[in-house]
Amino acid sequence: MTDKQKNFIMRTVTSVLFVVVLVGCVTYPNPIVFASLFAIISSMTTWEFCTIVNTGMGTKTNKFVCAVASAYLFLAIFTYNLNITGSGIFMPYLLTIIYLFISELYIDRNNTLLNWAFMMMSQMYIALPFASMNALALISVPDRFRGMEVVYSPELILGVFFFIWCSDAGAYCVGSLIGKHKLFPRISPAKSWEGSIGGGIVSILVSMVMAFLFPIFSEDNNVINSLCWAGLSVVVTFFGTWGDLVESLIKRKLSIKDSGNILPGHGGMLDRFDSSLMAFPAAVIYVYMITQM
Repeated sequence: MTDKQKNFIMRTVTSVLFVVVLVGCVTYPNPIVFASLFAIISSMTTWEFCTIVNTGMGTKTNKFVCAVASAYLFLAIFTYNLNITGSGIFMPYLLTIIYLFISELYIDRNNTLLNWAFMMMSQMYIALPFASMNALALISVPDRFRGMEVVYSPELILGVFFFIWCSDAGAYCVGSLIGKHKLFPRISPAKSWEGSIGGGIVSILVSMVMAFLFPIFSEDNNVINSLCWAGLSVVVTFFGTWGDLVESLIKRKLSIKDSGNILPGHGGMLDRFDSSLMAFPAAVIYVYMITQM
């Protein structure tokens, strides 16, 4: 067996396990499983980001505090949205942000400004987008006794991930076959306009399946429900592509191929969730806009 064949098998096995674990945890009835998984993922991705900037930029960001803060922000928003805790749950997170600034005053370093910049970036670029998933997973529904009740609903989370995965697969297949016009040669020479359009079409087709299975946007009007799901697929495809390009630019500036090696054949956590970091905040904005109309 050649190295190429071994690498293909490794990538395939990793992909299957990754999808099974993620889908299994997201669809598990108890939302604690969802929250625990993505708090850990957020923490690991933040640690990985701080590691690569420390290595590539010569900075000394506080990886541990940034990683813990990321997990805490996710869990804080999760418990707050479920009405388990009050707004006071965010105070420790704010204190952590203050600590990250003040702690640099007591350490004489030449790269203090970069340390501050990258530690704050770890929260804005990674922690906040992951935490925004709670806005899609926890929704308010009418309750005959309590007026409104917050429940865990994984359909939109699954939808965003399915759109990302299917658009990536579609873009790769179409781009490999007929891709000629480069989408962003300065950052990612392998991406083509043909591939991106093909991925978008595949994503829209998948949205029709999601609309059939989950009439969450309109239970009475199939057309409206289908259009809303299709719109979400387009938003996720666009912003997911930008998320991929953002991480590609980061790696290009740091002169690295992968953000890590925790996922055999796929690199690191940031490599695997780069599209999600732009897609989920955009999906939250989209869903909020159409549900408030």
